[in-house]
Amino acid sequence: MLVSHVRDVKKIPMPIEGAKDVMKQLLVGNAEGWTDHAMRLFTVGKSGHTPKHSHPWPHINYIVSGCGELEVNGKVHAVEAGSIGFVPENAEHQFRNVADQDFVFICIVPNRGEY
Repeated sequence: MLVSHVRDVKKIPMPIEGAKDVMKQLLVGNAEGWTDHAMRLFTVGKSGHTPKHSHPWPHINYIVSGCGELEVNGKVHAVEAGSIGFVPENAEHQFRNVADQDFVFICIVPNRGEY
């Protein structure tokens, strides 16, 4: 069982090529007993973005705050707090912050996407 708060979860900078001003927090995963998926929280700063990339697993996203763009296979979708996105496996995708405040979203992936 886990009861926690996001403020107590360590933020880790994403130093991967193509990422700009992106922080990740692993909210629920193996250590908390969820052994087949991981729930992460990403914070993308002003003018920041994730790398444009693809991988062989899908993910589910929920926009917590801010607004931005989710590009999937060349199509750009405007997203804001409350938006939901599903990125299929092998789809090229990127998240971009288009506002002055942080762009924050939950990303749930199968374990192979985190570990």
